[in-house]
Amino acid sequence: MKKILLACLIAGTANAVDVPIEGTVQSRCLINTDVAGVYGNPNAYTLTTTPADGGVLPIVRYDVSLADAYKAKITYPTAFSASPSLSDAVAWTGAVSVSEVSAVGMADYDTDAVTYEQTKEYDLTTTGTTWFQISSTATYGGGGNKAFPGGTYRAVVVAECIAQ
Repeated sequence: MKKILLACLIAGTANAVDVPIEGTVQSRCLINTDVAGVYGNPNAYTLTTTPADGGVLPIVRYDVSLADAYKAKITYPTAFSASPSLSDAVAWTGAVSVSEVSAVGMADYDTDAVTYEQTKEYDLTTTGTTWFQISSTATYGGGGNKAFPGGTYRAVVVAECIAQ
């Protein structure tokens, strides 16, 4: 009887249980497309979102409910996501800029932004809403000496909200 009791006590002290803890974090930075971009075709070798050339500038809206916690990272296109077959090079240009803000503290976002390659980063230091417009121009034949083939062309702006 003593041996059985001793075996039960030893076995009982070796038990262990891992108890999981789980949680969900909801981002306090939301990104929405307010205006989808459209390429205008002012001549045979250019596609552009410039309104004067028949294009529509895409506008992306960032809604932030926690200041100094996020960074907006927006990259204009450098390739088509869909297009007819192209046999020559396409030269890309573009820009990202603040088009509207909901709070005075956002007035310096463009001035304080960091630009590299095709990307612009903004520290979202104030709660509220910021609208960013993106321009994109594609020129066919490198120097613009070749006509784009007929068809549908699509490109994508990458808009990210990065936790800091």
